[in-house]
Amino acid sequence: MDNLMGEFLGTLTLVAFGDSVVANLVLKDTKGNGAGWVHVNWGWSFGLMMGIFAAWAFKAPEADLNPAVTIFKLLIGGHYTAAQAVATIVAEMAGGVAGGIVVYFLYSNHWAATDDPGLKLAVFSTGPARRDVFANFITEVIATFFLIMGIQCIVRNMGTNEVNVFLLPFMIGGLLYCLGAGMGGPTGYGMNPARDMGPRIAHAILPIPGKGTNDWSWGLSVATAGPIVGGLLSVAAYKLAGW
Repeated sequence: MDNLMGEFLGTLTLVAFGDSVVANLVLKDTKGNGAGWVHVNWGWSFGLMMGIFAAWAFKAPEADLNPAVTIFKLLIGGHYTAAQAVATIVAEMAGGVAGGIVVYFLYSNHWAATDDPGLKLAVFSTGPARRDVFANFITEVIATFFLIMGIQCIVRNMGTNEVNVFLLPFMIGGLLYCLGAGMGGPTGYGMNPARDMGPRIAHAILPIPGKGTNDWSWGLSVATAGPIVGGLLSVAAYKLAGW
């Protein structure tokens, strides 16, 4: 139960920090309106760092915050039973929804002022720069593969002393920054169904004035399926490496 609360609160923290950065960037009359892509990358990177620390603080040592990572750990063995993995994914998805709700209230004075419904959805979920479902899917597969295998490379090289363990969230945040800067352009680098579909559900259920479509088809076919396939490819690479 402690693990589930930690995964819930860690994912909530990740999404609340990350989505609020996007809200500050795109909603009308915010102090950070138009801040740019670098602003987004820094916000999400430190949001992931704080999400990991929050998960640890609430007794979730795995601190996955991402169903694709949880599935990866289930399939390589030694981390979860199938039932534990399912419960963890549910907690992560719920955290994503809750994080989206937090951002809604944070920016409650800016929804009606913003005319473009696409920008309102962009606060909560990723979307394509150029819409091509297959190409977008491949982007998310590749980016998620490098996220998961990058984390594994960091973990395997850092050792287990207290200083290295403390630095781990900063290193993973740095990895996310690089992924966003380099691979995030086509799709907004979701790489995480809880980060995308969780807030997308929040967008659907919240009374946001002037909101438009939730774009479920893209969210499912790209932002959810892409990271899961990227996680499965990571399992194959992990096993081929003999780790």
